[in-house]
Amino acid sequence: MNNAMKQIFAALSLTALAVPAAVFAHHSYSMFDMQRTIVLEGTVVQFRWSNPHAFIRVNAQVGGKAEEWSIEMTSPNNLALEGWTRRTVQQGDKVKLHVHPLRSGAQGGAYAGIELPNGSSLGTVE
Repeated sequence: MNNAMKQIFAALSLTALAVPAAVFAHHSYSMFDMQRTIVLEGTVVQFRWSNPHAFIRVNAQVGGKAEEWSIEMTSPNNLALEGWTRRTVQQGDKVKLHVHPLRSGAQGGAYAGIELPNGSSLGTVE
């Protein structure tokens, strides 16, 4: 085997090893109740614009008590197509988040939509 063939073989081998890692790194949304949508009114604690998923944390009033919720979003690329930027929400903003709650009942969910402080909305707001 000549040197060029060895380099091609090495590159293909590394690619073959990388593909399964990428496939297993992604998870499903089965932990969320995608048939239910709840609305959380609260204050943004943190907004993280990062891959593979953006996240938003809010302090919300639920049943008369304050709770911190962590909401998983889609990728920044998908959010940008919806109109989001890394500055769409800031810490301290009052928002209404529409989320698919965790099946476990814990304080988390999957992003469906948001009503922003200026009255506009993004995503699915029902």
